[in-house]
Amino acid sequence: MNRLISCFAVFLFLFVNQKAQNNSQEFKILEIASPESAGFSSARLERLDDVLKEYVDNRWCQGGAVLIARDGKIIYYKGFGYDDIETKEPFKRDAIFRIASQTKAVTSVAVMMLFEEGKFLLDDPVSKYLPEFKNQRVIDTFNEDDSTYTTVEAKHQVTIRELLTHTSGIGYPLLQSKAMNYIFAMNGIIMGITEDKILLKDQMKKLGALPLSHQPGEKYTYGLSTDVLGYLVEVISGLSLNQFFQERIFKPLGMNDTYFYLPQEKFNRLATLYSEDSTKHLIKIKPSKGGFNPDYPKTEGTYFSGGGGLVSTAFDYAIFLQMLANGGEYNGKRLLGPKTIKIMSTNQIGDLVSGSLYVPNGGGKFGLGFEVISEAGSKQILLSKGTFGWGGTFGSLFWIDPKEKIIAQLVIQKGPNSYENIRAKFITLIYQALKK
Repeated sequence: MNRLISCFAVFLFLFVNQKAQNNSQEFKILEIASPESAGFSSARLERLDDVLKEYVDNRWCQGGAVLIARDGKIIYYKGFGYDDIETKEPFKRDAIFRIASQTKAVTSVAVMMLFEEGKFLLDDPVSKYLPEFKNQRVIDTFNEDDSTYTTVEAKHQVTIRELLTHTSGIGYPLLQSKAMNYIFAMNGIIMGITEDKILLKDQMKKLGALPLSHQPGEKYTYGLSTDVLGYLVEVISGLSLNQFFQERIFKPLGMNDTYFYLPQEKFNRLATLYSEDSTKHLIKIKPSKGGFNPDYPKTEGTYFSGGGGLVSTAFDYAIFLQMLANGGEYNGKRLLGPKTIKIMSTNQIGDLVSGSLYVPNGGGKFGLGFEVISEAGSKQILLSKGTFGWGGTFGSLFWIDPKEKIIAQLVIQKGPNSYENIRAKFITLIYQALKK
């Protein structure tokens, strides 16, 4: 009997120990490690240094930051080039950058957190919670001579799932048909970044009364759907989107450098924003009267755009990415369940053609808030099937590769950019350095 008890005790110890090891392996905390410890070649990673230097030396971009981790081990975390090419001030790896549409991933996580709490179902019409979006119509004809237009009734009300997949028919100002561009302009609909003292709810109420660019669910149209989702988060949670992000996502995860509008003591860390002139030469973006202000994160803004308003750092955003890679948990704080992240990173648009930041010739699909690499896409680039991510209009790019357990963040602050092939090269230069 004593021998039986001893054997059982040994078995129990081994079981508990193995379970603890499995948990430790599953919920990785980011830490600096050597490339070799994560299956990378240090020598081959130097190719990334060379290419980034080439882009800076040729003034195809001024600089940026990179963070790469595998299974929680940070194997590459550097700034490159310059924050200011005139003064030669280096671009620091902890620079705060305008993440633009990388905000969409955060908003999508917020939405799915409320979904997990039973606040709504994904195929609920959004008008059930935002009555401004009831009785929507779809643009039919447009007369360019006098700017009159006609509409038809929407076949069904836009659902929350369609907002998450950008199949709602709600596009961006200036990026749609002449009819929709005109309608948005006449109603003062903005892209999502502003220093004006306006509120998200007021913009979304105006948007809800406007026609859709196509029937819901019939086409992929990238646009303000995620801003609508941000408003949904506000209405259901009773918090501003800023409060929800800070209290429910950023503070629990320890994302201490992520904001809509920066506190004054961090102004000096905001990266300089560049563009290019007609000859593709780098130029600083300067504030223009009545136009875009690159220093909008330094203002006391009130507009919390779920589609593009946040600033962050490469490390802060990597925490967010590692949470997703961990199946929804980071440093003991669970935001989402692994099954929820699974459907978020699964194709939700069927055979529809989506926009892609990764696969120029198709092969990218869309999940709930992220582009997803399909089987066809994985045959064109080195990203694994099931990789999911997105980027920002100022040149940033990120992804989570569940198969290889890789997360990556490329930071650039330039828009528009004629040399966006740096994104594709960035992917290649990471995966070619894998040894196993």
